Amino acid sequence: MLKNIAFRVRSTTDNAVLVLGTAISGKANILVMVSDILVKEKNLNATEIIKEIAGEINGGGGGQPFLASAGGRNPEGISAALKKAEEYIRRMVE
Repeated sequence: MLKNIAFRVRSTTDNAVLVLGTAISGKANILVMVSDILVKEKNLNATEIIKEIAGEINGGGGGQPFLASAGGRNPEGISAALKKAEEYIRRMVE
């Protein structure tokens, strides 16, 4: 479900970072999508963002520079992970 949303956004804009989180059946899932232009020009990397925030959900993950995901056992940490992602992205694009 999250990947479908990410690919839809990716197909409609060429300058975006998308960070989504869900809690299903007591588990947390986070997905990060970075448009190609930001990967190239701002050196943003979805895998690096996931590595930075996955600890908030007691999980881990990985992926590619433009799309990465993580799963974890702490759905209560999703809000903190999203906030941490925002802070990380802001630092990288300044």
